[in-house]
Amino acid sequence: MRLIPVLLVALGAGCAPEGPPPPASQAVVPDSAGTLGEAPGRGGPGAVGQVLYVPAYSHIYSQDGRREVDLAVTLSLRNTDPERAITIGPIRYHDSAGRLVRTYEGGTLAPLATRATVVEESDRTGGVGAGFLVQWRAEAPVSPPVVEAVMISTASAQGISFVSRAQVARPLGEAD
Repeated sequence: MRLIPVLLVALGAGCAPEGPPPPASQAVVPDSAGTLGEAPGRGGPGAVGQVLYVPAYSHIYSQDGRREVDLAVTLSLRNTDPERAITIGPIRYHDSAGRLVRTYEGGTLAPLATRATVVEESDRTGGVGAGFLVQWRAEAPVSPPVVEAVMISTASAQGISFVSRAQVARPLGEAD
């Protein structure tokens, strides 16, 4: 009987974090090359622009692979920098074969602002391998935006939803 409390204490001690979390001044964010570096304004370079690839799915397969579920896609762009705006270039939506389906207008995202672009659930042109190319730029180093595609369907009294996060395709160059 006394062995159980001792084991629980020993197991609990192994789960405790090692020291306090790092202060906000040591936060890490992806830099312009997609690697982790210190956040801008906090001793690190940040990023001034990137081309991001965001996987998206206009439909997915279920059961035996013959049944398809149509999905609405919301592309969410979030400026994470509390002090500087970023400029979003034209957003390019590509299908499973890599062909350009359509282009959405870009614009400016104020500090901490969010923008959503929606592909309707009935729009199957992207296919199961659709994706967005998002180009963004800033006048000075900023913390890179969070860019995600949120897919959802509530057909047949069932719900399905999932998120796909952007990844850096490449940093912006001088020619961009």
